[in-house]
Amino acid sequence: MRDKDNPKKANRPELRLHVPEPPFRPGDTPDFSSLKVPAAGSTPRPDIAVAAAEIEPLAKGLVRVLDDDGAAVGPWDPKLDADTLRKILRDMVTVRIFDDRMYRAQRQGKTSFYMKATGEEAIATATAAALDREDINFPTYRQQGLLVSRGYPLVEMMCQIYSNKGDKLRGRQLPIMYSSKEHGFFTISGNLGTQFPQAVGWAMASAIKGDSRIAVGWIGDGATAEGDFHAGMTFAAVYNAPAILCVVNNQWAISSFSGIAGAEKATFAQRGVGYGLPSLRVDGNDVLAVYSAVRWAADRARSNLGATLIEFFTYRAEGHSTSDDPTGYRPAGEAKAWPLGDPIERLKAHLLALGEWDEERHEAMRAECDAEVRAAQKEAEKMGVLPEQGRDNIESMFDDVYADVPWNLVEQRDQAVSEGRD
Repeated sequence: MRDKDNPKKANRPELRLHVPEPPFRPGDTPDFSSLKVPAAGSTPRPDIAVAAAEIEPLAKGLVRVLDDDGAAVGPWDPKLDADTLRKILRDMVTVRIFDDRMYRAQRQGKTSFYMKATGEEAIATATAAALDREDINFPTYRQQGLLVSRGYPLVEMMCQIYSNKGDKLRGRQLPIMYSSKEHGFFTISGNLGTQFPQAVGWAMASAIKGDSRIAVGWIGDGATAEGDFHAGMTFAAVYNAPAILCVVNNQWAISSFSGIAGAEKATFAQRGVGYGLPSLRVDGNDVLAVYSAVRWAADRARSNLGATLIEFFTYRAEGHSTSDDPTGYRPAGEAKAWPLGDPIERLKAHLLALGEWDEERHEAMRAECDAEVRAAQKEAEKMGVLPEQGRDNIESMFDDVYADVPWNLVEQRDQAVSEGRD
């Protein structure tokens, strides 16, 4: 029965469902003037032993270090030496060039798909610099900077993308879902959100064993709506897990803007407050802010003070993947209007302001990185690209599943090998 047909309910208003809509759609002129961006250096930096309840405002604000002139200001300035800054800059440039080359490779039909981290390079590279090399990451698919920063061979990354004979995962993972225990990089999960309980569980095990290593879990803004997010947060809070839980809020989960995951109601960092976790919201395009926040959280975890939730506030400058056309759901010029700028240009400006860099050295470095990536691609493609893969070594698909292969799979394996020879 409808309310208006019921005299007792006739005066009640009709209920309406709210469906969040992004502020700008294709054809609109993006205007981020309403976005509250606090001045660099204005956010206080608490002691690592602070009670979570005392720093709730940091979950709503924005930790920033680099100002508009490229100067490092405020209490969160980590005061990094020039060599460390140049290393991070080189890593970011390498990631961007690597992304561009692999994007083109996909367009040339050499692999099935690729996902770029354009505009988000500072998050992974600065995090890698702030962590101990033995700390482990449970990443999503835009943290390739972790591997680049830790020196993982570019050739091996490309072989995994091409699923060729040089792929150490032997074609068992989708392109860009790398894995390297030696580099503290747990294989990427296609089921988004799993990274939080995985990281927290690993961190709990580290504490149980009396180890010294901490874990870092990574998810995007959209995955915070998954149940795994809340499961991971609960265990992290209850057991004081030595973990850093990172939400990369790049405004878009494929074609769904962050409001669908709750960004209209609160920041993603604020979700940690309800669990009793210290929570930071950080300018994800500011290398120094990212480094400083991660180091703060890492020091806290290593001091047995528990986990920290960090929201990296950034913008996905390009499509979700090579199968996505972002112009179908957002203005073409929106990335250029993003007020937090380009992380590479911001760090470059900082080094220039310090007198530790110049345009000539920057171009030379960029040329070196480009040559390195091109050489790696040439080497990787000697081992084949995806469309060239045939039935060679097909029997390996039955390996590493059972300690003792069941008879029925033995028959299937033998049949596959036999057919492959015909």
